[in-house]
Amino acid sequence: MRGLTTEDLAAIALDLVGWSELPPDSAIYVPGRGIRRVLVGIDIGTAELLLARQLGCDAVVAHHPVGMRHRMAPVYRRHVELMIAHGIPREAAEAAVRERMEDLETSGHSDNYDHVISVARLLNIPFLNLHAPCDEAGRRILQGVIDETLARNPHARLQEIVEALGQLSEFQKAETPIWIAMGEPDAPAGKVVMVHGALTNGGYAVARTYFEHGIDTVAYIHIAPGELSRLRREGRGQLLITGHIASDSVGINPWIAELEARGMEVIRISGILGHFDPRNRRFLKRA
Repeated sequence: MRGLTTEDLAAIALDLVGWSELPPDSAIYVPGRGIRRVLVGIDIGTAELLLARQLGCDAVVAHHPVGMRHRMAPVYRRHVELMIAHGIPREAAEAAVRERMEDLETSGHSDNYDHVISVARLLNIPFLNLHAPCDEAGRRILQGVIDETLARNPHARLQEIVEALGQLSEFQKAETPIWIAMGEPDAPAGKVVMVHGALTNGGYAVARTYFEHGIDTVAYIHIAPGELSRLRREGRGQLLITGHIASDSVGINPWIAELEARGMEVIRISGILGHFDPRNRRFLKRA
C-alpha cells in the first residue's frame, strides 16, 4: 500500500454521502501523505496526539471539531433543510434555528481555536476532523432502520423502534441505552424523524417545530436537561434519545470500514463503538 493523504481521508468521508466539499465543521489542520496507520477518536486532544506519536501512527483523525466553534453556525442551518424535507414551512424552520445560531456565533469568540492544532503542528503529525459527513452517514443509517421498521408495520410502537435501532452493533456496545424520553413504550410511533447531522441537536425549538407540523416522534442523539423539561411541560409529541457516542459511532464506522478495505490500519480510541454492517450500506445512498 502506497499510503493515503489527508485529502484522501476526507474524500472517502465525503464520498460516503455524495458531498463534494468539507463543511465548516470539518477540516484538515495539518496535511500529510503516506498514511498507513491512523488513530481515530470521537474526541482528540493534546494527549491523544502524543499517544499517536508513541504508537507510530502516521495521522490522527478526530470526529468532533477542534476549536472551530466560530465557524460552525452555518452547519447548524442544516436543520432548516431537514425540516423542509419533512414538510415544515421554511419560515417556521428558519425561526426554529435563529436563536441557537446567534448563540453559536457569539460563543465562538471565547474559544482558544489554536490550542490542540498548535500541538499537532509542533509534532508534525497530520491531523484532521470529519464531523458532518460522518453524522450524515449516521443519520441516513438510523433513519433507514426506522423507515424499514415502519414499512413492515405502519402501526409500530415506540418500543419496536427502540428495539430495531438496538440491533445495530454500536448500540449493543453502548453503556447508555436508547431512551424513550417522552412517550410510552406501547404508544404508536407514528411519523418518526431522526434529527441528526446538523452540528448538534435542535433542542426545544427544533423538536417543538416538528411536533407542531405533524411529526409524532423526534429522535435526537442527546438533549440538554433544560430543553427536555420545556418539551415535557408542553406535553406534545414523543422523543427518543439514542445516545451520543453510540450514534456518532454509527456514522464513523462506515468510513473506518472504507479505510480498512484500502489496507489501512485503524486504531480506535475515545468512544468509537461497534462495527459497520455492510448490509446497511444501502441506506447511505439516501439523501
